Amino acid sequence: MESFDQSVDLLVFGAGAGGMTVALSGAINGLSVLLCEKTDMVGGTTSSSGGTAWVPGTALSHRAGVPDTVSEASDFLRHVVGNRGGDALREAFLASGGAAIDDLEAHSHVRFVAATAHPDYLDGPGAAFGGRALAPAEFDGRKLGPDFERVRPPREVFMGLGGMMVGRAELGALLKPFASIANARTTLGVVLPYLRDRLTRRRGTRLLMGNALVARLLYSLRQRKVPIWFESPLADFIRDGDRIVGALVRTPDGLRRVHARRGVVMATGGIGWNKDLRARLFPAEIADLSQSPAGNTGDGIAMATSRLAASLDDGCESAGLWMPCSLLRKRDGTTAIWPHILLDRAKPGLVAVGRNGRRFVNEADSYHDFCMGMIGAGLREAWLIVDDRFIRTYGLGLVLPGGRGLRRLLRQGYLTRADTLEKLAARIGVDANGLEESVAANNRHAAEGVDPEFGRGGSVVNRFNGDPSVGGNPCIGPLRAPPFYALRVVPVDLAGSGGLRTTENGEVLGLGDAPIPGLFACGNDAASLFRGTYPGPGTTIGPAIVMGWRIARHLAKPV
Repeated sequence: MESFDQSVDLLVFGAGAGGMTVALSGAINGLSVLLCEKTDMVGGTTSSSGGTAWVPGTALSHRAGVPDTVSEASDFLRHVVGNRGGDALREAFLASGGAAIDDLEAHSHVRFVAATAHPDYLDGPGAAFGGRALAPAEFDGRKLGPDFERVRPPREVFMGLGGMMVGRAELGALLKPFASIANARTTLGVVLPYLRDRLTRRRGTRLLMGNALVARLLYSLRQRKVPIWFESPLADFIRDGDRIVGALVRTPDGLRRVHARRGVVMATGGIGWNKDLRARLFPAEIADLSQSPAGNTGDGIAMATSRLAASLDDGCESAGLWMPCSLLRKRDGTTAIWPHILLDRAKPGLVAVGRNGRRFVNEADSYHDFCMGMIGAGLREAWLIVDDRFIRTYGLGLVLPGGRGLRRLLRQGYLTRADTLEKLAARIGVDANGLEESVAANNRHAAEGVDPEFGRGGSVVNRFNGDPSVGGNPCIGPLRAPPFYALRVVPVDLAGSGGLRTTENGEVLGLGDAPIPGLFACGNDAASLFRGTYPGPGTTIGPAIVMGWRIARHLAKPV
């Protein structure tokens, strides 16, 4: 065998949730591990996400008082995924989820809290209202010391005052800090520590959501002294016959040959910005934009398929998982992307239309299903239409409730305003008759409390994200108070669903469905367990963690 610069049991590429979990679980199980990250920060897409992990049947759900079972989740997934395949992978995921979370909580600083109210995105047998969505516990970034700078920050649009993370439950208090003593206390409790942090740091050290999960994984890896090579992407695989025995790593100090006695794991972030994979797998309606960090360029999938003839699973219902996003062109030439997740689309008094001015989807459905409605209708873009009452009450995208930021964002061309629907349609290039008829129909439906076209407000998640203060249907309301506003949205991928085909233990499959010895994949490098469907919140991070844990346990077995 050729000589190596270094030898470890487990070599992992990619420091997102999946790769960090593999590395951490490997160390917990006594393996020597090297984690290689292409960029100078950890976190990948996870760092700017909500950080929620969809893991059914955990002890955390019982502790939270919303007990969930694997059997119910299995029924639910059979209903959602149907006959699209992948049954064995989902069974492995469900069988291991509870044990994976227990193990991480027992042997690391990773902590989750089961949400008591965070429903699955679709109704059906076994659907849960709470318990399956696990939120990462808040983390004090100061514990990381200098490594705090290694945690990829959220996108700027998700931080207040230039670098402050805010929880969803705190947003109302911060928008109205003087409305009550409770609001003032909440505001001071969030803002004062942040101002203290900014005396010495570029952003706040109070970490929430995906940033908290990433920081907890990094802190746990450091506690176990797992080496992390930054700015060190995969250059090539090293083979001994048919087996992958290591990799050539491009480091700041030159190429290094690393021997991996047990296996090499690909967790490099999935399709991301890779133009060839996007052209092959994504529909033509999708813009050349991604919510992935710029460093996610499909390295794992591209290199495994081109150099090792690894099997690419492109038979999912959708090779991407989507969010409708509005775009703001900034003065420096960059584009700020705002994903419309739950704060506006489900609220009463909003309709989404295409170029013909007609609705095409239930606006209150999950972000992925909203975009699948766009793609199914052949739309590259759509417009969210609201009136003045709506924007003052709920905001719209980057416009905060109360209309904060509205004037500035109008000047920047982020959204469009007009005194009549006819003028609004002309300004955005939408058919005026179609728009006026769509709004008139919506207003009739609002009076009736039922949406006969698309069933808006008819599902649990619709009503959960609507306005509970509205009587009847919390998702349908009239548009009657001019001026009217339009905000353009486009489908943008948050992650890939298509990826490398794997076994239940993460082994990458090659020609003839035979595993490629020594090569594994998890996270977005592996094809989705859910075959392009989107069952609930955290259905990328949950499988990344659980299947990463399974890979490490599999490789830790005595040889």
